Amino acid sequence: MGVEQVTGPLVYHGEGPVWYPGWGGLKFVDMLAGDVMSLVADGSLERRHVGSVAAAVRPRRGGGAVIGVERGFALEDPDGSLTALPELWSDPGVRMNEGGCDPDGCFYCGSMAYDQSVGAASLYRLDPNGSVEVALDQVTVSNGLEWSPDGSRVYYNDTATFTISVFDYDTSAGLINRRTFAELPDGGRPDGLAVDAEGGVWTAVSNGGAVYRYSAEGVLEEKLAVPTRKVTACTFGGEHLDQLFITTSKENTDTREDPLAGSLFCADVGVKGFPVRLFAG
Repeated sequence: MGVEQVTGPLVYHGEGPVWYPGWGGLKFVDMLAGDVMSLVADGSLERRHVGSVAAAVRPRRGGGAVIGVERGFALEDPDGSLTALPELWSDPGVRMNEGGCDPDGCFYCGSMAYDQSVGAASLYRLDPNGSVEVALDQVTVSNGLEWSPDGSRVYYNDTATFTISVFDYDTSAGLINRRTFAELPDGGRPDGLAVDAEGGVWTAVSNGGAVYRYSAEGVLEEKLAVPTRKVTACTFGGEHLDQLFITTSKENTDTREDPLAGSLFCADVGVKGFPVRLFAG
């Protein structure tokens, strides 16, 4: 299977791709620019600036989007107006990083220290009523987060652990029974992740120029090479959810040696995804 370049190296730190027909296809973030990116049919990108950081974006059931911003959350209404919710912390050394929605319509987004201090971060849950809870603490680099197709399991990357964790998911208790799902080989650093309709787990490798697919049993089955080193996240998209879209980053990269850093890629990987879960708030 081959990877195709969709755009040029147009973003600094691409992350968090999401496909949703209700907003016309693919969006992702140029995180440290504070921009939500939209892929246009002609292959160009449109930017919407939402703050100093745009960490993650997911569609809302009633239209618009929920967005992880530098120190909390913001809500975009269907008319495009943006409302920032109260900041969750005041420390300027910590920012939001990546997130996703659970089957019950809550939005989770996790943080990280800019200097990646060990244990300085948390994973937060925004409920539809606007309340916020800490779902996990003592995190270092909170990253990829996605539920299994049936919603019973949650896969989660704290990049600094070099492993993918899995939880059981309970509507009342939340994320429970954490254990190691897979340890990446050769010191691979797991970044954003996606789950396919067969239960396979795809994780971007931020220091390895690749996306790995693990079976639902945690067996490494595929290494998809990407022609740039810092691969940040992936999602299934396209009309039939049969294309894997992959974001990349220029952060801490010498673009003279790695000229495709910051490009968007896609690949036909032989499996399909499932529709994105929406925020109910």
